[in-house]
Amino acid sequence: MTDSQKEPKHPLLSMFEAADGDYVSGEEISRVLGVSRTAVWKQIGRLKEAGYRFEASPKLGYRLMASHAALHAQRIESALTTTVFGRQLTVLAKTDSTQTEAEKKAREGALEGTLIIAEEQSSGRGRQGRVWHSPPGLGIWMSAVLRPEGPLTAVPQLTLLTAVAVCRAIRGVTGVEAGIKWPNDLLIDGRKLCGILLEAVVEDGRVRHCIMGIGIDANLEETDYPEELRSKVTSIRRESGVDTDRSLLIAAVMNEFEMLYKLYNEEGFEPIRLLWESLSVTLGREIVVRDVRGERRGIAQGLGQQGELMIKTEDGQEIPVYSGEVEFDPNHKR
Repeated sequence: MTDSQKEPKHPLLSMFEAADGDYVSGEEISRVLGVSRTAVWKQIGRLKEAGYRFEASPKLGYRLMASHAALHAQRIESALTTTVFGRQLTVLAKTDSTQTEAEKKAREGALEGTLIIAEEQSSGRGRQGRVWHSPPGLGIWMSAVLRPEGPLTAVPQLTLLTAVAVCRAIRGVTGVEAGIKWPNDLLIDGRKLCGILLEAVVEDGRVRHCIMGIGIDANLEETDYPEELRSKVTSIRRESGVDTDRSLLIAAVMNEFEMLYKLYNEEGFEPIRLLWESLSVTLGREIVVRDVRGERRGIAQGLGQQGELMIKTEDGQEIPVYSGEVEFDPNHKR
């Protein structure tokens, strides 16, 4: 069941989407919209100012770049192999945060697997209260409702599980060799590609529900980022040189997640731990951990049974890290 809540589209955008990547002539646009060729040029200009990209040909007309192809609920659903995740789907043109939307639905009794996707977020949330840069039509900004049966200690494990699912989906769909930085950031050559945020509502020491937020920089170019982020982040488009079909990638993430979630519920955390370690870019590196206890340095060794990061300090002790900010030591080479 799909609950699509898109805002009315600009008629020109609807024409380009109907063309499915082909060129549309200026003459055809003029005829269908009943406007002059000059008016068409001005409308194209306004869409460019809003962030849309076009290719222009004197003979063929205009073509909307694939990176801005709209998310299609039917295309997502047709690529799903799940029975639960993504089957209750809402696609929004714009929202403040998909986390907020999913939390609202969860409190109203939404089923596990309910998925909220937005083309744009005005106040996307990241870890530690940070704002997630979420421009329109270029990334994957989505949140899903989880209703795990387990104690609060399961939440960190689910965070790691989510990172594995997203990493496997990105590698499988795009060929981009993303890796996981503990606990849940996906990186390529040290630059952030994806962030994951799990927020839990707890009652009597048990999780009532979780909201799983995923932000993937799919088709952003360098100029789509604020200046202060450009050296720290990257996108699938920048790494691969080609546009990513966001609808197919969303479905792949849901497929991977449901498979791993089922495995986790049947066999516990151990298989997830092994998968996470195989995809990690943290292990074997010297890291700096900053948390409420201050700053500690050590070599990342592996994951503990609860999902904690085990590090070996300079004095040879092996200690667990349950939370905090982890940075790679720039003076240490892997």
